[in-house]
Amino acid sequence: MANFNKVILAGNLTRDPELRYTPKGTAVAKLGMAINRSWTTETGEKREEATFVDVDAFGKQAEVISQYLRKGRSLLVEGRLRLETWDDKATGAKRSKLGVVLESFSFLDSGNREGGTGGGSAASDFVVFVFGGVVGVSSWRLSSPVRSGRVSALLLE
Repeated sequence: MANFNKVILAGNLTRDPELRYTPKGTAVAKLGMAINRSWTTETGEKREEATFVDVDAFGKQAEVISQYLRKGRSLLVEGRLRLETWDDKATGAKRSKLGVVLESFSFLDSGNREGGTGGGSAASDFVVFVFGGVVGVSSWRLSSPVRSGRVSALLLE
């Protein structure tokens, strides 16, 4: 029987990332994301809903996310679903929660917030590269993306 566990989410952080380290020194960042959906009903009424998802990032990716992201920032996450289970200490009942383990990510805005509001400026954009578990951040300005088949390249000014 075939199995496939892949999630792609684009949304906004609901809180600042919480960075901690395991006893062995591995960085762990806990993120909360809101993914919004809007649609029009058959009667023409506009509706909106938000789905809230907890995301866990590990290693260098956790450190980069914690360093560059804050509440309200847009983020694209690729990862896998993980079911956490535990016993509720107060009631003794079994509890569970479905979350996402981050495998790769991309920043979706520049983060240049004027007074905490408004959008970013292209002059201050930065690029995050995630490849094979290696993360690199460049503060160079992005001039244009170039795509060729299965290979993507970024031309930097």
